[in-house]
Amino acid sequence: MNDVPTPGIFEEGYRRALALLHECNSEDGFLASPSQRDNYRRVWARDGVILGLAALMSGDQELVKGLRHTLQTLAHHQGPHGEIPSNVDTHARRVSYGGTTGRVDADLWFVIGCCQYWRVSGDDEFLGDMQPVMERVRFLLGAWEFNNRGLLYVPQTGDWADEYIHHGYVLYDQLLYLQVLKELCAVHRYLNGSSDHALEEKAARLKHMIRDNYWFDDGNGLPDDVYHEVLYRKGRKAASPHCAGHHWMSFFSPQGYGYRFDTLANVLVSVLDVADDEQRDRVDAFIVDEGIVPDDMALLPAFYPVIQPVDTDWQELQMSFSYTFKNRPYEFHNAGLWPMVTGFYVADLAARGKHELGQHYLAGIHRANSLPMDDKPWSFPEYINGKTFVAGGTRHQGWSAAAAVIAHHALQGIPLLRSDND
Repeated sequence: MNDVPTPGIFEEGYRRALALLHECNSEDGFLASPSQRDNYRRVWARDGVILGLAALMSGDQELVKGLRHTLQTLAHHQGPHGEIPSNVDTHARRVSYGGTTGRVDADLWFVIGCCQYWRVSGDDEFLGDMQPVMERVRFLLGAWEFNNRGLLYVPQTGDWADEYIHHGYVLYDQLLYLQVLKELCAVHRYLNGSSDHALEEKAARLKHMIRDNYWFDDGNGLPDDVYHEVLYRKGRKAASPHCAGHHWMSFFSPQGYGYRFDTLANVLVSVLDVADDEQRDRVDAFIVDEGIVPDDMALLPAFYPVIQPVDTDWQELQMSFSYTFKNRPYEFHNAGLWPMVTGFYVADLAARGKHELGQHYLAGIHRANSLPMDDKPWSFPEYINGKTFVAGGTRHQGWSAAAAVIAHHALQGIPLLRSDND
């Protein structure tokens, strides 16, 4: 921990982050960024809910209303099969459900956002309006299991890492799916005074499936809920000794497992209480031992290790982009450093009582957000180059600001996600 935060950066960083969230808060909901670049100046499902979680943690009522407006805008443009838009441009009346493929996590974040807003606000009228919308999403998600075996199948470019190369049964999406099922269980209990036993069982089984299929132990036996025995055995053998028992696998598909470290998934598996304490400690140790966090910038990469032009995955990576190729080594998803991802890690560390380490990473978030772009400080960049530490991507990124707000309040004891016990 070589970086020493500038005195006052915590206060200034939080104040500026909150101000940017207000700037993102349009009459129709949260924009990903107020910047006029590509399609960022739109109401996004994924970005909007993450900004909304920051809003709920802050208690700022104008921002809380921003989450409500975001969810209403998305619900108003729900597709004919139940799909929630990836983003909506309300002024141009343009609705996108994805690029070359749909965005599975837009639907997942939407349900989480609706239920978290309701839990905090107690707005039963909103819940009543959203219940049929969420039920259509629930039906669609079931169809996206394809084989009715409990895991969502996510096409390449089908979630937030929409220019990366993972696909199939992606851990990140399964974790969000688990949270969706848990939220819907809670809503059913509230509205009906009784449990939906089939839904409760589905959620419990999904948790077991995640634990059994994405974490390789050192044994030779098979867990109870292995999705495909041959695939599992081959995957575990290939993962040892570098990955097995050190971190959660990022995905598997009919072609095999993915072994790169998916940081956000490895954080969410702890946040959502799927990991046990030993697994959490091993992931923490992997982050330190592998040196994936630079000494000079306390931020986590989206994925690790970096894909270089000499690697077999490079050609496939080069084909995955929407506007221009962004994934040069140590940029964007290719081991770029992300304030947003780091904000979730601080929330996880805070929940585990690791406040000093969480404060260290919060300082890193503020330092990253304060970096200049176009010769102007406090650019709130999308990501930071993992080697040069130069700000990259779109400036004034809302969820980079949300990361600072989430981390700030998590260290004050406010949970990232509310539950029946809060």
